[in-house]
Amino acid sequence: MENEPVIVERVYNAPIGKVWKALTDNNEIKQWYFQLADFKPEVGFKFEFTGGPDDGPQYLHLWEITEIVEGKKLAYTWRYDGYPGNSVVSWELFEQGDKTLLKLTHTGLESFANNGSDFAKTSFNGGWNYFVNDALKNYLEPAA
Repeated sequence: MENEPVIVERVYNAPIGKVWKALTDNNEIKQWYFQLADFKPEVGFKFEFTGGPDDGPQYLHLWEITEIVEGKKLAYTWRYDGYPGNSVVSWELFEQGDKTLLKLTHTGLESFANNGSDFAKTSFNGGWNYFVNDALKNYLEPAA
C-alpha cells in the first residue's frame, strides 16, 4: 500500500556501540551518509543538507531530532524546504550477541506524493536500501 512505511533491516557484524557511533558521531556520519555541517544527538537539534539525484535538481533537506534513546534509537523529522509534506525516520538498534540488528523505518512518505517523481516512495526505498545494505555495511564491515 502507498501509505505503508519504508522499512529496511540488516544485521551487522559489529557491536551495538560501534553502530550507534556510526549513526550519531558526525565524523563517522560523513564517512557513509551525508556531509552535515553539524550534528548532535539531542532532541530538538535541527540540521540540514542539500542533496538530490546526481543528474537532477538538488533539494534542501530539513531535519529535527525528535527522539534519542542512547544506544538504541534515533528518530528525526524529514522535510524539504519549499515543499509540502513531513515524514519521520527512525533508526532502531537491537543487540544480537556481538552483532547488531538495525531497523530503519521511514513513515509519512505519502505526504510528499504531490511533489513529483523525485519524492516517490520507490526513490526512498532505493536510497534507504543503499545506505543500510551498502554504505553503512561497508563502513562497519570493511573488506579484509
